Amino acid sequence: MNIDLIFQIAGVGIVVAVINQLLARAGRDEQALLITIAGLVVVLFILTEQIGTLFESIKRIFNL
Repeated sequence: MNIDLIFQIAGVGIVVAVINQLLARAGRDEQALLITIAGLVVVLFILTEQIGTLFESIKRIFNL
C-alpha cells in the first residue's frame, strides 16, 4: 500500500472539513452537505482505482 494514497485521502478530508465548517457557519447547510457528498465521491473514485488494482493482482496470483 502506498503512503501517498493515505495522504491523498487525508488531504481531501481536511479540505472538505474546512469548507464544510465555513459553509455551515455562513448558514449554507445545503451547500455544506453537497460539499461533503462531493468529497465522499472523490475518495470513492480514488479507492475504486486501488480496488481494481487489487483484483488484478488477485487474478494474476491465482491465474484466473
